[in-house]
Amino acid sequence: MEQFALEFDLTPERRIFSVSEINAAIRAMLDQEFRDIWVSGEISGLKLASSGHYYFTLKERDAQLKCVAFRSAHRYWKFKPSDGLAVLARGRIDVYEVRGEYQLLIEMLEPQGLGALQLAFEQLKKKLAAEGLFAAERKRRLPRFPRRIGIVTSPRGAAIADMIHILSRRFPGLSIRLFPALVQGPGSVEEVCRGIEYFSRGGWPEVVIVGRGGGSLEDLWTFNEEAVARSIAACSVPVISAVGHETDVTIADFVADLRAPTPSAAAELAVPTRESVEDRIAAAQGKALQAVRYRLAMLDRRLRQQGVDRALGVLHRRIGRGLQRVDEQEYHLRERLRSIFDARERASRVLEARLRYFDVRPRLAAGRRRLEAASSLSVESVRRHLAGRRSAFAQVDTQLHALSPLKVLERGYAIVSNRSGIVKDAAAAPPASRIHVRLAKGELDASVDE
Repeated sequence: MEQFALEFDLTPERRIFSVSEINAAIRAMLDQEFRDIWVSGEISGLKLASSGHYYFTLKERDAQLKCVAFRSAHRYWKFKPSDGLAVLARGRIDVYEVRGEYQLLIEMLEPQGLGALQLAFEQLKKKLAAEGLFAAERKRRLPRFPRRIGIVTSPRGAAIADMIHILSRRFPGLSIRLFPALVQGPGSVEEVCRGIEYFSRGGWPEVVIVGRGGGSLEDLWTFNEEAVARSIAACSVPVISAVGHETDVTIADFVADLRAPTPSAAAELAVPTRESVEDRIAAAQGKALQAVRYRLAMLDRRLRQQGVDRALGVLHRRIGRGLQRVDEQEYHLRERLRSIFDARERASRVLEARLRYFDVRPRLAAGRRRLEAASSLSVESVRRHLAGRRSAFAQVDTQLHALSPLKVLERGYAIVSNRSGIVKDAAAAPPASRIHVRLAKGELDASVDE
């Protein structure tokens, strides 16, 4: 009986888990061991749920792993996953307790063999090309002599200064409006789209230039976004894309009505030079005069051959009056051109005066001086406040030291206590009882003899 009882006591106690308890325990173990891991594989069975979450499987030849990418995570990815794409996934292992399955919760996804930005570029390019946004037949011709030009770019970059300088030099008197926008970083896509829609909705410009200076692929990525491409395609006036350097190519270049290799080149393509316009007018005038002279010579030859002297005299008079009208038209044309150029030059001077009047630099300097003065006053106020608090603290500290019971102990007094508290009466400490004595330096445990 004793041997049987001993064997019975050594039997381990049976522990029973519920399904939810065992799933929770497994999830805790997996979360501890596989909190931040990278997994490589090929995407299979990709599904985008109505909630915005991606569900798919990472597969190899003889293995697979279920994966979930929540909407809050994949909204920042630069490319869209697709079946058959080899990727690197970063995340943590989790247990989906409803089905008792473990899965990889993905926070970051990168394509293998091709950069995420380049993949996103190729995906969007293929998508928009299939929709016909790059088709040549939808490209619009730029106006030959635009008078109003809208520009969407950063007001602080070198691109806007170069464009305004070239436009003013090539054809003085143009009306130019700038919509200031961020051209890289958070919020840049929305601001560029807002600038394009502003000019498209108002209908003021005859042509719009959208662009920025050079940079890396990441810096120029704003002009590879789908929203910017669709805003350019929907613009009601022709758009010139002028992004980066000559070797930089963006989605905006494919959608725009004309692609300029640089912002400076965009300004040159938008308007002709004043000298070229004058040369065209002079060439047209020369051709017209030559045609008239040739026609008159032919008529003169025909009349002389017929020997009609009277008709010849009438013809001379008509020719004289025609040449007089030609001279008058030439004079009026010159005066008209001169008045147009003078008016545009005056408008340019007025615009320059307004720009000088609205120069914000003096106001910024005054504001900076006020800010510095206010900062000095606040620093001095804080210093005075701290000095007052420091003085008050010193007074309180002095009072505390003066009233401290430790000062009393230093004069030879002691504090006697027992389990009931401070002993103030000898009756509270009868003989044979234990007491505790606190001195100025050290403590004593003692017993009462009498």
